[in-house]
Amino acid sequence: MSMKIGIIGAGGMANYHIPGFRAAGAEVVAVADVNGEAAARTAAKHNVPQTFTSVARMLSQGKIDAVSVITPNKFHKALALQALAARKHVFCEKPPALNTREITAMAQAARKARRCLMFDFNNRARPEAMAMMEYIRGGTVGQINSAQALWIRRTGIPGFGGWFTTKALSGGGPVIDLLHMIDLALYFMDYPQPEWVMAQTFNDFIGDKRFKGPWGIPDVAKGVTNVEASAHGFVRFKTGQVLFLRNSWAEMNKREEVSVTFQGTKAGGTVRRLFGRDGLDDTSIDACELYTQENGRSVNREIVTPADTSMGRIRAASNFVWAIEGREQPLNTPDQAVKLMQIIDAIYASAKSGRPVKV
Repeated sequence: MSMKIGIIGAGGMANYHIPGFRAAGAEVVAVADVNGEAAARTAAKHNVPQTFTSVARMLSQGKIDAVSVITPNKFHKALALQALAARKHVFCEKPPALNTREITAMAQAARKARRCLMFDFNNRARPEAMAMMEYIRGGTVGQINSAQALWIRRTGIPGFGGWFTTKALSGGGPVIDLLHMIDLALYFMDYPQPEWVMAQTFNDFIGDKRFKGPWGIPDVAKGVTNVEASAHGFVRFKTGQVLFLRNSWAEMNKREEVSVTFQGTKAGGTVRRLFGRDGLDDTSIDACELYTQENGRSVNREIVTPADTSMGRIRAASNFVWAIEGREQPLNTPDQAVKLMQIIDAIYASAKSGRPVKV
């Protein structure tokens, strides 16, 4: 029998999760959202048979094996714990949670329930990243000593006053929203244990509507905008490896760049997506390259991969199903999510204190 999955939250990411689950052979049998009309629209669009306005009712009546959590960040922990307590596998949108304390509780609950807990770190599933990991695991790169992780935008604030810009609901601004390249760099580096972090956040332009992104997210007139616009940081790991990071929604950049560049003992490399216009995937140009020395010459190798406008989102959802079924290794683990949130917490703590923070 095929796995049965319920969707929690009728947001836009369902447009990737549902096709990804189905591509792996699973059935999507229900959509739950407190907004019944939104649940009905998403269910109708994707031909999902059941809708619920209560997650508890879906878990008890929906006859499901797993859930996908697509909600504002504040609710990730509570919904994941609720599903794990009902002995359901959980695929959760990023970020894993608001902070380290919350993701630690989620990881403990998954171990106790003996259920799979994974997160939509979809950039690991991009064709470029998967190809690069083959070279890294095959020994071509050697030890990665240092990496630079960038997700930078010039005009990419996702609305004003909504949940994205409200720290109590989101946990933070671009550091936590655009954490994917930090995660991808750590993935390439074999997720070393962080030792200390030094970082600074900036609030320039966070209230300037000229820097709003192109997605049409409505502003909330009486809402809150109290997160950072950009952040720069440096992480040292207990292994001696180091990571530079730079995330921004609004910063004086030429264009949006999504990239990880690394320097290894045998080769360096880059996985990059450049955008002609911030926030619009159809303007992007992808690249995957290796940098080596051969026969006394500097050699740059272009790794050709298929185009993927979903940025790995569909493939990541498929991996969740296949990982539960034992057909693939999971693309991410709760322990990795804990390390990631430790770094994010330390970024904010260092920015607040003006000093390096031990992890």
